[in-house]
Amino acid sequence: MDIEFNSQEELYKRVKPALTSKRRELERYGINIKEEEIWLYLVETEFKNGINLTLSDIVSSIMHIEKETFLK
Repeated sequence: MDIEFNSQEELYKRVKPALTSKRRELERYGINIKEEEIWLYLVETEFKNGINLTLSDIVSSIMHIEKETFLK
């Protein structure tokens, strides 16, 4: 069964629990970041050329972001 999303906002709402989980993980390392910032980073880097990404690909990308990505 393929799941299709009509907008980026709809997709964002679907993966928000994964973004929240990643935000909480990063907070344990002292990195204060919003879910939206994680999402924008992925949209601009990982998903920029993504065609036919599956929901599991997107969630996997969220969960595998290294904390060093957001260290300043």
